[in-house]
Amino acid sequence: MDAIELSIFSSRIESVCDEMGAVLQRAAFSPNIKDRLDFSCAVFDAQGQLCAQAAHIPVHLGSMAYAMEDIVDQVDWQAGDMLALNDPYLGGTHLPDVTLVSPVYHCGKLIGFVANRAHHADIGSQAPGSMPLATHLDEEGLLISPVKIMRNNELSEAFDQIKQALHNTVESTGDFNAQISANKRGVQRLLAIVDDMSVEQYHSALEYLNAYGDRLMQQLLSGIPDGVYCFDDVMDDDGLGAENILIKLRLTITNNDVLADFAGTSGQVSGNINCPLSVVAAAVYYVFRCLMPANTPACFGVYRRITIKAAKGSLVNAINPAAVAAGNVETSTRLVDVVMGALANAIPERMTAASHGSMNNVAMGARTEKERWDYYETIGGGMGAGDLYAGLSGVQTHMTNTLNTPIESLEMHYPLRINRYQLRKGSGGSGRHYGGDGLVREVEFLQPANVTLLTERRRHQPWGLQGGGAGKCGENRLNNVLLPPKVSVEVKEGDRLTIKTPGGGGYGIKS
Repeated sequence: MDAIELSIFSSRIESVCDEMGAVLQRAAFSPNIKDRLDFSCAVFDAQGQLCAQAAHIPVHLGSMAYAMEDIVDQVDWQAGDMLALNDPYLGGTHLPDVTLVSPVYHCGKLIGFVANRAHHADIGSQAPGSMPLATHLDEEGLLISPVKIMRNNELSEAFDQIKQALHNTVESTGDFNAQISANKRGVQRLLAIVDDMSVEQYHSALEYLNAYGDRLMQQLLSGIPDGVYCFDDVMDDDGLGAENILIKLRLTITNNDVLADFAGTSGQVSGNINCPLSVVAAAVYYVFRCLMPANTPACFGVYRRITIKAAKGSLVNAINPAAVAAGNVETSTRLVDVVMGALANAIPERMTAASHGSMNNVAMGARTEKERWDYYETIGGGMGAGDLYAGLSGVQTHMTNTLNTPIESLEMHYPLRINRYQLRKGSGGSGRHYGGDGLVREVEFLQPANVTLLTERRRHQPWGLQGGGAGKCGENRLNNVLLPPKVSVEVKEGDRLTIKTPGGGGYGIKS
C-alpha cells in the first residue's frame, strides 16, 4: 500500500466516525449532546484495538482506546448485538458517560466494532445533573456493567430496565435512541468499506496504518532527549475535607519508549476526584498526540510505545467502589498539566503553560412532583501560552472538546436566565506571551433548584512557563457569597450563580 492509498484508507474509516457523530448530534434530544457535542465515536478492530476516531472528546476516546480490548474480550458476541456500559472499573470513565458498542460481522466473521460514548445529564442520580458530591460509586447514578441492550437487532429487556432507572425518561430515551442510530450507521458504513476492499485487504490496510502510526511516534520520540523528567502538581480538594492532593509523575523516555510512572501520587480520597487508570491513559495519550503531525491517524500503533504505571488504590488508579464522577473531568485535566510540565523539562519550546485546568462543571435541576429536569455544562477558560503564541481566551482546553450551550437553547429548555457571559479580562498570566483570559457566566434561577459545582484551580493558580506569570484562580459565588470549589447547594427563585473561570499561564519573561 503506497502513501496515497494509505491516506485515502485512513480518511475513509475516519469518515465512518464523523458520520456516526453527525447522526448522534442530529437525533439527540438533550442540549448536552445536540448543542454541547459531549460525545465521541470510534472504530476498533476485532481485538478491540483502535482503528479510527473523530475529533471529538479526548478523555472519551483515549480511555476507550486503552480499555476496549478488555471490554470486547469479556463478551460472547453475535451479529446484531449492541452492548451498553458505563462502569468506570470495566472500561468506562464515569457514570454519565454511557458507551454503546456494536460488533461488525462480514459474511459471518467478526471484523471489528463501532462505538460511541455520550454524556447523559440524567443517569439516575438523586442529584440533578448526575454529578453529585459522592463518596461511593452507587451514589453517582445507575451502574451499567456491560450488558446487551440489543440482540439480533431487537431491543432487549435490559434497555427497558435502564430507562426505568432514569428520571427524565423522554429526553434520556431520545439520547439513547440517537446513540443506537449512530452505531447502526457506523456498522453500515464500515461494511461498505470492507465490501469495496475485501476482508483481506481491509486487515492488511489496518496493519499498514498501525505501522505508519508507530513510525510517527518513533519520529516524535527521537526528537525528545532520552532521560527522566519529573513534575508534581496538586488538586485543590475533594470537596469532603482533603486538600492539596498530590499528583506526581516520573516520565522516562528511552529507546523510543515512554514510561509514565505515577508512583508517589496521593492515595484515593473520600470525594469523587478519583479516577480509573483508563482516564490516566487518556491524558497521557492526548499530550503525546498533540505533539504529532496533524495528519497522524488515530490508531493503536500510535500509542503502543506508551506504558502507564500507577499504584492500586491511588488517586489515579482507584479501587472499586470509589466515587469517580469528577476524576473524569477534573483530575484528567490536572493530569494533562502534569504530563506537559514533565515534558517542559525536556522540550520547553514545544510545551504550553498550564491552561485553566478545570472543566468548571455545573450540574443543576429539580426533583419535585411538578418539576423534573437535569442540566449539566462545562465552562471554558484561559488557554496557556506557548513559545510562539499567546493563549486563547474563553475556550475549552485539553481533555474536553465540547462547545458551550448557546444562551438561547439554555433559556428555552430550562427555567434559567443568563445575565452575564463575557471574557474575564486580565485573568491570563503575564509574560512574553500572555495566557488566555477566563470567562464569567452568571445564571439567574427562575425556579428553585439544586446545584452542584465541581471545579478546580480555585486555590492553586495555573502555572506559567519559562518565567511567565500564573493565571488567576477561578471563583464561584452565589448571590456574591464565595463558594468552595466543590459544593452542592439549594437555590431559590431569583438567586444568582456566578462562575469566574481561571486564566491560562503566561510564557516567557516580558521584555
